[in-house]
Amino acid sequence: MQILKNLSNPVLGMILLLILSLLFVQTPAPAPSVDEKSQQIMDNAIQAMGGQKYLNVLTVTGKGFYTTYHEGMSQLPARFLDYLAYPNRERTEFSGGGIRTIQTNDGDTGWMFDGAVKKISDQTPEQVENFKFIMRTTLENLLRGWWKKEGGKVTYAGRREAGLAKRNETVRLTYPDGFWIEYEFGARDFLPAKVIYKRTRKDPDSGDAVEVTEEDRMMTFVKIDGVTAPWIIDHYINGTQTSRINYEQVQYNQSFAESLFTKPADVKSIK
Repeated sequence: MQILKNLSNPVLGMILLLILSLLFVQTPAPAPSVDEKSQQIMDNAIQAMGGQKYLNVLTVTGKGFYTTYHEGMSQLPARFLDYLAYPNRERTEFSGGGIRTIQTNDGDTGWMFDGAVKKISDQTPEQVENFKFIMRTTLENLLRGWWKKEGGKVTYAGRREAGLAKRNETVRLTYPDGFWIEYEFGARDFLPAKVIYKRTRKDPDSGDAVEVTEEDRMMTFVKIDGVTAPWIIDHYINGTQTSRINYEQVQYNQSFAESLFTKPADVKSIK
């Protein structure tokens, strides 16, 4: 009521409106930037992976095996079938021991199918955020420039040892919130080698939140339809291997039915 009374006075009303407009002005996101050295490394990587053919890829269908590791030891692998539509849609099906599970993400939403109990459920907010976090760290995010929408900054991080007589060139992508990812590329072949970042996880023993270093190591590059990509991706946490993705087949730019990403009405509707 007092605000409405003040607005009856033209001068006071103008002052109040100015104050309110200043309070609700949103700070614009920082302008994205990339230094010359980093841009050259990224351009070389794009060419090594297929140039415009790589950039023209809109969907990826992949088949292979996913293996988890416990204390550095591999466990039984599971078959996977993955449908990826850039920039933020993915459906992954796992099968093993006669049980099929499905994890599907579409932007800010996601659902799961647990074949062991024949149940469909929405992903939790934490699961959706984890998917978005992972997409934020991908090689495609860097090379395709999706990071620019968030006002990220790419800087050259130097050359690193990568084995006998081998070096990697490193660039760092830093977001305005302080989160960063480092990408290593071969100094000679320009192919991606590693993705490194830090994140907070719950310690399985103490339950406390701890910061860990995570790393993807890429190898066994295969060229299909002019596009070169790694067929083996090993994931490490604090230097210990936790999983391996091993592709057996990859297809690019296949058309996907919308039903792949739509949550089924019931278990019988799952295909």
